[in-house]
Amino acid sequence: MFNSINSVGGWFAANTVNILYAVAIILIAIWASNFIKKLIVGMGENYEKLDETLFHFLGSIARYAVLAFAGIAVLNRFGIETTSLIALIGAAGLAVGLALQGTLSNLAAGVMLLMFRPYKVGDFVQAADTFGKVDAITLFTTDMITFDNQHIIVPNASIWGAKITNHSHHNIRGVDMVASVAYGTDIKKAKASIAKVLKANKNVLADPAPFVEVETLAASSVDLLVRPFCEGEHYFDVKYSLPQAIYEQFQKDGIEIPFQQIVVHNAK
Repeated sequence: MFNSINSVGGWFAANTVNILYAVAIILIAIWASNFIKKLIVGMGENYEKLDETLFHFLGSIARYAVLAFAGIAVLNRFGIETTSLIALIGAAGLAVGLALQGTLSNLAAGVMLLMFRPYKVGDFVQAADTFGKVDAITLFTTDMITFDNQHIIVPNASIWGAKITNHSHHNIRGVDMVASVAYGTDIKKAKASIAKVLKANKNVLADPAPFVEVETLAASSVDLLVRPFCEGEHYFDVKYSLPQAIYEQFQKDGIEIPFQQIVVHNAK
């Protein structure tokens, strides 16, 4: 027992300098890792256009990277071979990466979404066959609230690898709809009738001016493309209120609204 104590004491005596170096390295590494993390997180907090979630994640990675290098430096200080340890950690990391391939793809997509910000919380977005309001963006998923009040969680990989339509990107939106009239209708009169409806709607902007022109000569109707402009927050109000208002105005002005017709000719 005394021999063991003496050997341990001898080891500490022989490695006093190394122990002091190791303690210094660990203390400096802890301070440096915390400083670097705060610096990176502070970048995300100081600039409104940068996402804080991403910078918290990057700050944590940087912190653990500094601590890992400090641990390797301490082991080297005591003459412990770290090459095999690094190779073992690398192999373990590869195995974990393969096992979590789907999760890591969502993580990578989340980082890209937070960096390039094709949308932000509060935007109305159509992505991954889902249309709704963005409720939250995390490193792995995007939470969306649909118009029928469903909470849908979409993996980020499904969003980043497909088409993204951000309906809230521009403040002013064009609202496309079709107004059909019967053949033989005075088109100028139909346009004037539509103009009355657009002018009466408080959410329709005068500038840019609404666009109303014949788009298609269909089988039993003349289809006019109606495109008023409005602020983004009023998009759905305009989209779903104008068709009824145009229909009612057509009735008042005596403009015929077409319906599908089949003409049968009797053979003689």
